[in-house]
Formats: sequence, structure tokens, C-alpha cells
Amino acid sequence: MPQLRQNPATKEWVIIATERAKRPEEFQSPEEKETPQNKKDCPFCAGNESSTPDELFAFRTYGTKPNSAGWWIRVIPNKYPALVPKGDVKRMQFEGFYRHMDGVGSHEIVIESPDHERSLATMDQKQVEEIFLAFRERYCALKKDGRFEMILIFKNHGRGAGTSIRHPHSQIVAAPITPNHIRHYIEEAMRYFDDNGTCVYCEILSKELLKERLILETENFVAFVPFAAKSPFEIWVLPKDHSSSYERITDVHIKELGFVMRQTLGKLHKALNNPAYNFMILSAPCHEEDLEYFHWHIQIVPRVAQVAGFEMGSGIYINTVIPEETAKFLRETKV
Repeated sequence: MPQLRQNPATKEWVIIATERAKRPEEFQSPEEKETPQNKKDCPFCAGNESSTPDELFAFRTYGTKPNSAGWWIRVIPNKYPALVPKGDVKRMQFEGFYRHMDGVGSHEIVIESPDHERSLATMDQKQVEEIFLAFRERYCALKKDGRFEMILIFKNHGRGAGTSIRHPHSQIVAAPITPNHIRHYIEEAMRYFDDNGTCVYCEILSKELLKERLILETENFVAFVPFAAKSPFEIWVLPKDHSSSYERITDVHIKELGFVMRQTLGKLHKALNNPAYNFMILSAPCHEEDLEYFHWHIQIVPRVAQVAGFEMGSGIYINTVIPEETAKFLRETKV
């Protein structure tokens, strides 16, 4: 059983992931492991469905059976989850001075394509749209479990971003807490609303539409490099209309978001030669939907620079590239 433990000095929670546990000596001389390179070895490739847990959701050809070939997007439980569905969400468990709770939650894998070599930057447009549709469907399904406070959708692309399997996939984690990191976003947005009467993200959008840091704009979405980007080529994607929760996105807007994400990631792919990156969909906590002061959005962080001691110690990030220049570079990159 995984366990959530809280640091009493910072109130931050960490997951002690027993399902993925390593012995301390395994860290002495780490050796990089090769990720599966072909259909025979890869558990996510079509034909290898028996190598994974039973699917939770899939887009598949009519008449094909679950856990068989015929799918083009497939969602499964993570075989080595950070959090597990069974357990007690009671928080007030103490081990002497320290607080902990069972690692209750959900950890799912979204297998984005049967094609081992594809990525969001190189897939067909419709495939990308339906990946974001699958995200919404699983978000809504997980939100029905009243134990969950936070649902995070994220992608690790490339070994430098933390992926262990090359096949295109993303992940969805539901947790029984709202971590300080997310709570900080919510509280700062609330503070801005209290002081100014408007959503800070809506204000940011109004400034970024001036195009200096703009990468791509459509009728309902904007992709831009933020004014205070923490790292080179960091990108935010926001809906123009105010909405605090990803679950509220419509089918029409998902099609448009798929276009924006494919174009934006395509620009990164071409401009930076397929860099490793992470993206995260940041949405309001499950029991706090319809917030007038928070705006759901996507953060894309290419892993082209390392976080070092100063950043870890101070919390201040050093970005060695001017955001306006990276935006112009990407804006002019043709996909």
C-alpha cells in the first residue's frame, strides 16, 4: 500500500510509492535501461494487450472486444501505480510527531496510439483531438469518486522528461489531497480576484494577445511563452473563455484544442529537434469547480535546461533565454 506523508515544516505531501519501491543500494551505480524499441517487447503496442491490466476505456473499431486489437486510444490502470484505489482516506493518522495517510487514489495510463513511433507532434489531427477527448472522459469518471480532491493529467515525453517506455502515452493521477503546489495557484488567483475583481489568467490573456510572446492564436485558445517563463521555451495554453475546470470543455473546443496542441508541440519538435518535455493540465480541485478566480490551463515545459542548486535552494528559476525571443522563434517555425 502506498503512503502519503506530510512534511510538518512545509505542509507538503509526498508519496512513498511502495508499488515502485527500490532498495537504497540500487541507487549507488544507476544504469540507464533501454526502453522497448519494437512491437514484440512493448506492452503498449497493438497485439500485446495481455501484457497490461484490463482496459478502463478505449476508442476502438466497432465489434472488437476489450483487451484485444482494434483500438486507436486505450486507457488502462498503471501496472506500477503511485496511488491505489483501495484504502482509507482518513487523514488524522499519526506516527509519533508525523502525519500520514493511506496512498488512496487512481493512476491511469492513456496509450495514445497503437503506433510505437508516433508522438503528439506527428500524429494525425483527429488522433490528437480524441486523446484530449479521452482525457475529459476519464477526468469526469474519476471525479465521480468523492474521495478524490485533485485530478492531474500529464505527459512525460522523452527520457529526459522521465518516461520509461518510448511508446506514446500520458498519465492521469487522482489524489485525495490538493497539494500545496496546486493550492498555491488557487490561493494566489483568489488573492488577485479579491484585490482586483477579475481573474488573473484572464488579465494575462488580454496582455498576451498583444502578440509579443504569442506563438499561436485560434478562435478560442491561445498558446504563448509566459512573461516570467521559468525555463527556456516554457509554453502556456489557455482557453479564451473563462473556465476553471477541464471537465467543462465541449466537444467542439476539444477539436480546437487538439489543433493548438498538435501545432504547438509540432513547432517544438521541429525547432528543437524533438526535445524531451512535460505537459500538465492544471484544473480546479474536484470539489471546487466553477471558480470565478481560477482558469484551467496547460503548461508545457521542454527539458532543455537543468534545475541546479540555486533553483532548488531559493525557489527562483534562472531562464537563460529571453521569452520574447523564444516566442518569435517558435511563432516563425512552420509545421
